[in-house]
Amino acid sequence: MATFEGCFKDSTSLKIAVVVARFNDLVTSKLLSGCLDCLARHGVNTSEASHQLDLVWVPGSFELPLVTKNLAKSGRYQVVITLGAVIRGDTPHFDVVVNEASKGIASVARETGVPVIFGVLTTDTMQQALERAGIKSNLGWNFALQALEMGSLMSVLHSLNSSS
Repeated sequence: MATFEGCFKDSTSLKIAVVVARFNDLVTSKLLSGCLDCLARHGVNTSEASHQLDLVWVPGSFELPLVTKNLAKSGRYQVVITLGAVIRGDTPHFDVVVNEASKGIASVARETGVPVIFGVLTTDTMQQALERAGIKSNLGWNFALQALEMGSLMSVLHSLNSSS
C-alpha cells in the first residue's frame, strides 16, 4: 500500500496566488496577514518583488470564483488561496453570497485541477469573524498551511502520473 501526503518542507518552488475580498476588509486584511506570515515562515518569498506569490484584490466574496478561475487557468500557479468574510445580516443576501462563492470556488478546483483553498469565513456576527481572523486565532495561517500541503501533494501526484 502506498501513502501519499503533502509536506511543508520545500515550498520555495511553489507559485501561489492569493485572492482577497475587499468587502469586510477589517477581517480579510487580518486573514491576509496571517496567511502571509505562515507562507513566509515556510520559505515562500512574500516580498513585493516576489515572483513566487501574487496578490489580487476583488470587491467581495461573490467575485472570488471568477478571478480565481482566471488565475487557475493561466497555468502560472500551483495553488490559489481565496480569502473573504461573509457576515450574516438581516436579509437573505448572506445565503446567496455564501452559496455562490463556495460553489464557484469548488468548481474552479474541479475544472482546472489546481487546488483552491476556501478561505472564506461565514459567520453570524462581526465578533465571530474577528475571533477567527486574529483575536483568538488567525485562520489565514491555516489556509496558507492547506495551500502548502495541497501544492506539495499535487506535485507528488503529478510526478506519479508522468512516470507511468
